[in-house]
Amino acid sequence: MRILLVEDDPMIGDAVVTALKDAAYAVDWVKDGPSASHTLDIDDHEAVLLDLGLPGRDGLEVLRRLRTAGKTVPVIVITARDGVEDRIRGLDLGADDYLVKPFDVNELLARMRAVIRRQGGQASPLLSNGRVSLDPGTHRASADSVEVQLSAREFALLQALLLRPGTILARSELEERIYGWNEEVESNAVDFLIHGVRKKLGAAVIKNVRGAGWMVEKSS
Repeated sequence: MRILLVEDDPMIGDAVVTALKDAAYAVDWVKDGPSASHTLDIDDHEAVLLDLGLPGRDGLEVLRRLRTAGKTVPVIVITARDGVEDRIRGLDLGADDYLVKPFDVNELLARMRAVIRRQGGQASPLLSNGRVSLDPGTHRASADSVEVQLSAREFALLQALLLRPGTILARSELEERIYGWNEEVESNAVDFLIHGVRKKLGAAVIKNVRGAGWMVEKSS
């Protein structure tokens, strides 16, 4: 799952990027308002972590432009502005959540899981297609009474598929959801991860559509 971090403080940015990568998210990081707006115009992300006090363009203006363009990507504002009026304005402009610095990264991750879940119309914390279930909080997966622990990138791959059951995802689409901008992707990385998931949960868990990509079946 690919996340856009918009944060100009290098210490906070480094800490958040490390926490997100440890939790199996692919992270793209920009450090000013114009870069954030440009990236949001041309790239797709599953969620945005948005600071407000940005060089070049305030975060609230970035948010306003995003929503005016009709984009519905979940946005969590992360900022030192703790006034009630600031929170109200951010939420009214279209933020999905608001977290005041300093914050615990585990709370940030939990809030991200919640807004992404709501965006997908899911009430349960588990992702499931009726046969395969995945817990984003623990990275544990189960299928046919077998429960296993997935590696970070195995989790990221299965999560990408379970967020869109019945949809074929090409190799490039899976790579975009697993790796960030500056991460090197080996040519057989997706095949290796799929092999690992199938070995743990069974070959039928992920279906290959020859010449197109991979999918998990949609629940009937």
